[in-house]
Amino acid sequence: MRMISKSNPEIELLASEDGGMILIDKPMRWSSFKVIHELRKHCGLRKAGHAGTLDPLATGLLIVCSNRKTKVIDGFQGLPKTYSGSFYLGKTTPSMDYETEPTEEKDSSYITGDMIYKAAASFVGEIDQIPPMYSAVNHQGKKLYLLARAGKEIEREPRKVQIRRFSIDKIEMPLVHFTVECSKGTYIRVLASDFGAQLGCGAFLASLRREAIGEYTVNDAFDPREASALFKETAQAGTQD
Repeated sequence: MRMISKSNPEIELLASEDGGMILIDKPMRWSSFKVIHELRKHCGLRKAGHAGTLDPLATGLLIVCSNRKTKVIDGFQGLPKTYSGSFYLGKTTPSMDYETEPTEEKDSSYITGDMIYKAAASFVGEIDQIPPMYSAVNHQGKKLYLLARAGKEIEREPRKVQIRRFSIDKIEMPLVHFTVECSKGTYIRVLASDFGAQLGCGAFLASLRREAIGEYTVNDAFDPREASALFKETAQAGTQD
């Protein structure tokens, strides 16, 4: 499918009746919903949606579809995703990332590079993951993260996900930098927590960036503010012709 990107900047397609699909690089501390709001507001979109939520503390690739093209969103959601980021060894947090403060600390000085590489290799393949309480999963009509913030914990069923690749890029204790290619529905925060548990020292997700969705990469994506400015510039040029 033709995708609006830096190498194919036909951004005017977004506001057409048929709509368009655009690669967006979500900024830090923006919700995925804020990206949609930005594009709807500044690009005059009747309808818009994205193919796969990113947490506010994560950055990276979102595929946004507008108008009639929102009907193809499901086709992108099933594609494998590639992430880079870092785990912090020796501490755990309730949210499994740094949205919440660490509640437990353990010694990680005994952890060796060989232990880290072996732990990563053990997660490759089909694994079970329990969705985190700090997630948008619904329970009886309520988001789990709302229950978690109220101090409640609900039993969750494990889900099977596929880890296609889990490479360790650099070790700078207590940080471990990684790249993961995985299936739809994989929580990298849960992977961080399970990774730390396997090592015996605990861990949380310190940083996360979505590098790719299928064949589409963040290197070809627009910052949402850049996309809005380009749309305005293109629209103004069209009225002057």
